[in-house]
Amino acid sequence: MTAVKAWIDENFKGDPIIWAIVILLSMFSIMVVYSATGTLAYKTAGGNTELYLFRHSFLVFLSLFVMWLAHKMPYRKYALYARLFMYLSIPLLLFTYMFGSNINEANRWLTIPVINQAFQPSDLAKLSLIAALAAMLAKGQSNIKDFTGTFLPIILAIGVICGLIGLANMSTAILLLVTCLLIMFIGRVPVKFLGLVVMVGIMGLTMAVLVGQRGNTFTSRIETFWESKEDDSKIPFQAEQSYIAIATGGISGKGPGNSEQRNSLPHPYSDFIYAIIIEEYGMVGGATVLFLYLALLYRGMRIVANSNKAFGGLLSAGLSFALVIQAMVNMAVAVGLGPITGLPLPLLSMGGTSLVFTGTALGIILSVSRGDHSDEVITAVPEVTRTNNRLRTA
Repeated sequence: MTAVKAWIDENFKGDPIIWAIVILLSMFSIMVVYSATGTLAYKTAGGNTELYLFRHSFLVFLSLFVMWLAHKMPYRKYALYARLFMYLSIPLLLFTYMFGSNINEANRWLTIPVINQAFQPSDLAKLSLIAALAAMLAKGQSNIKDFTGTFLPIILAIGVICGLIGLANMSTAILLLVTCLLIMFIGRVPVKFLGLVVMVGIMGLTMAVLVGQRGNTFTSRIETFWESKEDDSKIPFQAEQSYIAIATGGISGKGPGNSEQRNSLPHPYSDFIYAIIIEEYGMVGGATVLFLYLALLYRGMRIVANSNKAFGGLLSAGLSFALVIQAMVNMAVAVGLGPITGLPLPLLSMGGTSLVFTGTALGIILSVSRGDHSDEVITAVPEVTRTNNRLRTA
């Protein structure tokens, strides 16, 4: 037992609560996705219900492996690569918008040659922008009020990345903009600069709505949501089926694999997986999932408070906010608190490379939680040592 514990301590470092939350949600994801993809398997795989089980299980374990690899790398090294991947994501987003695979009237996907696996460049753009923003803010902490030297490169990066993502995926762009604003607030950016970011963001997203591929869908979903609050007959079909799943789940649910709405609810394995969770596991299961995400956010903020470096604290805060806010939006849509967005539930929804990027983000958070790796020689961007009055902490 001592040898096993020593091996675990050596290979699984960082916040143990985050490890536990991620593993719990990942294993739960395999169960729920297997149940939710039953109808899909009969429609597309000749009734082979195990096909999606094995495919999703492989991707879940791959994401956990990527998380393990990411947590082994000292987090300060990510500052070296953040801007490189951020700049790389710009032509990728443009190329995807013009020539990517068109799914649901939007070009969001690129197919990787040889392995024939599709991925969304927006996932890479989100991760790299958050890391680059954390690095730029950490480097500029001593001169945070300098508009030209510190703030202008930040607002340009946010505006370009969010605008390009918004051309094909408005909900993701808005989520990323909100995350960037939270990082900047924690990074002591003056309120007047935050207001300027909001103005630029609104202008950029408005342009994306006018010229982008999903502008009409975005506006119609918002209009339909508000109309449905006044007239029940205007509730969208997806939302209606989600409400039925939640209403029939009760306190303890129908039991694993006993969902009925998976046969009529569109995308029950991704966009509306939270409705299936409540239907099968009841309010108890839904509340437990909500608690786990809130616990993940809390542990991420604890890392911010305990970090000795500005870059580590801002990086952990940004990635924690991005994951948990997306989860909150997905669950809010399922229960009728927001318009339909198409955002998956991180760690739980069936996905492809999005699971890998989620694992990477969690691995980086765990790397920050390990500490400052003072025993390793690292060359990275200059950063300011964090003190209690240098960063706004949650």
